[in-house]
Parts: sequence; structure tokens; C-alpha cells
Amino acid sequence: MRYRVSHRTTYRYSSSVDLAQHLAHLRPRALPGQTVARCDVMVEPTADARTTHVDHFGNTVDSFRIDTAHDELMVEMRAEVDVALPAPPPEEATPPWTDLRDALAVPFPAEIEAVEFAHASPLVTPDGEALAYARPSFPEGATILQGARDLTRRIHADFTYTPGATDISTPLAEVFARRVGVCQDFAHVQIAALRSLGLPAAYVSGYIRTYRDPGEAALRGADASHAWVAVWCGAEAGWVHLDPTNDLVAHEEHVIVAWGRDFADVSPVRGIILGGGHHTYGVEVELVPLD
Repeated sequence: MRYRVSHRTTYRYSSSVDLAQHLAHLRPRALPGQTVARCDVMVEPTADARTTHVDHFGNTVDSFRIDTAHDELMVEMRAEVDVALPAPPPEEATPPWTDLRDALAVPFPAEIEAVEFAHASPLVTPDGEALAYARPSFPEGATILQGARDLTRRIHADFTYTPGATDISTPLAEVFARRVGVCQDFAHVQIAALRSLGLPAAYVSGYIRTYRDPGEAALRGADASHAWVAVWCGAEAGWVHLDPTNDLVAHEEHVIVAWGRDFADVSPVRGIILGGGHHTYGVEVELVPLD
């Protein structure tokens, strides 16, 4: 499936910004099952200096500096992406979760690619509550993907998707207590549960195809950015992408942008400014299938 995707973020400031330095994780990743046909990132006002680099996790990051005084900033990514992510292996064909946990617990694990995702990160600190929630999905003898899929289904059933109920500063403990949130909260809950068992899980940012009623007009910005989880299922199966918000295995309707330990590693746009006063911002996302 080929998609045209755009993601526009607009900041408006109550007073002039004299100097700004920003980072943007907006470019879709090129990886097996996903090909980026084209991608552009535009900045207004025009950046006085900008570079593109690949970060520790393999994400492409745009860095730009604006020396010109401004009271509005617009950052927009436009791309065309072909998506056909490989189907996951049968659940029963993946290793027992206890074998995977034990293999990663040694001082020098062979699966070094995965081990850093088994530990606490700035926004996800596994605790007793996360462990208690995870345990019913991972009985002795269950494979890693059997347990992870069951956990995905339970989060989808137990937590209520409620836009505006949380923001990035909402503690994970509050999300567990209230059982409400948005996709980033659902992803953090699943990551915390998996890591509490010593299992690696990564936070994935991107987009998901949405469906409208026949005849309904498509509106710019009607779509939204999305987040889900990649679970390490052993060296043979690799990372399997699971979407707890929708109880799905990512396939051809998810566009992958970036991944890291949690949202803090892949924030779409962040930066430091001099001046600006108070600010408001808006995000418009459009994901259009072209096939």
C-alpha cells in the first residue's frame, strides 16, 4: 500500500522568539517492509542553519536553527511511503518468554540489539503495578508472542481511549489508576508491563490508516499521529509491532516514523527558544492511500 502523508505542526507565540533551535523526528523510516519514495521537511520561517543526522536508534532527525525574530513557526513533513510490513510468525513458533528473559539477563547478552529496551527509561519505569498487570498474560510455558498478544488484547479491553484525558506530563501510575488515555499512554502501559518481566519493548511513533463513512469528505488534519509497541521476539523473529490502542498487529495500515525507549526519544518536534512568552500549537495530519 502506498500512502501520501503530511504532518504539519504550527506554533504561535505571544511575543517574539529571538532565537530557536529545534529537533524533529518526522521522516518515515526506510526498513524491510517500508520504502520511502520521497520525503521533504519544510520550515517557516526559513532556517538559518539545518542538518540531518541519524540518531542512536537509527531514526533520521532534522536539526534546525532560526536566528530571525518570529512569532509563528511551522514545520511540515510531506512524504510518499510504500508499506507492506512482514507478517509475524505464528505465536507458538516464537521462544518461551522465560527463555528470552533469561538470555537477556546475563552480563553480556548475545542479543545486544534488544537489551537496552528491557530497562527503565525517562517516561517508563516498571514497578509492582506494571508487573501485577503483566503476569496474567505470561503463564509458565507461554511463548513471547502468545503473551504479548494477550497483553495487547487486555490493554485494548481494559483501558478507555479518551482524547484530552492525559498529556505527556501525566504519570504512568495515573494512567494505570484511571484506565484512560490516548495511544501514547496505551503504548507506555504495554512497554512498562513487558519490561517489568525483563522483556524488551520499544515505543514506535507513526501513523495509522483511518476509515471514513462512504461519502464523508476528507478534512485536512482529520487524521492523527499514532503510537504503538515493538516487542522483541528473539533473533529469528526479530521485532513484532503490536498496537494496543486497536488490538492489531501492524501490517500494511501502519506507517513507521521513529522508535526509541519511550515518547521522549521520538517527540515529533521539540526545541529551545529565547523569548516567545506563552505559546499555543496545532497539529494537522493527513494520511491518504494512493493504491
